[in-house]
Amino acid sequence: MAQLNVNIGALQMASPVMTASGTFGYGLEFADFIDFRTLGGIIVKGTTLHPRQGNPYPRMAETAQGMLNCVGLQNPGVEHFCHDTYPLIKDLPTNVLVNVSGSSPEDYAECARHINALEQIPAIELNISCPNVKDGGMAFGVTCEGAASVVRAVRQAYDKTLIVKLSPNVTSITDIAKAVEAEGADAVSLINTLMGTSIDIERRVRRLSIGTGGLSGPCVKPVALRMVYQVARAVQIPVVGLGGISSAEDAIEFLMAGATAIEVGTANFLDPSTSQKIAEGIDEWLDRHGVQDVHEIIGCVE
Repeated sequence: MAQLNVNIGALQMASPVMTASGTFGYGLEFADFIDFRTLGGIIVKGTTLHPRQGNPYPRMAETAQGMLNCVGLQNPGVEHFCHDTYPLIKDLPTNVLVNVSGSSPEDYAECARHINALEQIPAIELNISCPNVKDGGMAFGVTCEGAASVVRAVRQAYDKTLIVKLSPNVTSITDIAKAVEAEGADAVSLINTLMGTSIDIERRVRRLSIGTGGLSGPCVKPVALRMVYQVARAVQIPVVGLGGISSAEDAIEFLMAGATAIEVGTANFLDPSTSQKIAEGIDEWLDRHGVQDVHEIIGCVE
């Protein structure tokens, strides 16, 4: 077997494969399908300071080689997570990370402060694609200033590994990556979903309740791969790649582009054991090609 261990900041992972937030529940739902020890970590459902009901239905729609969603961060809030969910998942045999969202830098920081107190949560992933309610609803992650403001606030409240999830709906994702790196991010993950819509031509309406949603799945992979390649060469911190990964071959492309680790998202809906299969497939590929350590292929494509 090849050496698969990688580090993201102080986070030590047995494998470069993680699961993406919003596609893996809280992990327990997949316990019958996955050996958690084969993964580097799982990233649980997006968590906010206060409970959120999410958007009205319908909020998911299939599209060619992908799906749209406008779930709207439905979750019971960070206090419920800390008191009720955390005791159930803290002893899973892999790293458990929390995806943190908010509507102001203060919200993000206070949510992160709660998570910081949980001994067996070694890292968080900041979702900066959320709307800034103080700035007319524009997502924090689409400007350097907005992204930096969230990371700056969270870094003061949170002292463990901090991964910042970047939005692809920007003109220059490398500038955003540099901005969050300068404010103390330990790593960046990309990409979050692309904005899209879908129309029901029989009813003459858009298929999602709020009109637009996030596009994910194999259709976004070339865009995600390009952005990972660019960001990996623009920052000094590790990059976590995601977007359309559904096989070991996909994951290896992201590693070669410069990602230290990857996340599996939409593919989990099709096959709940996909993440483990990808981790095992990477190991098999490395063995087949005489590669003893996964670091030998990380960023190998110029």
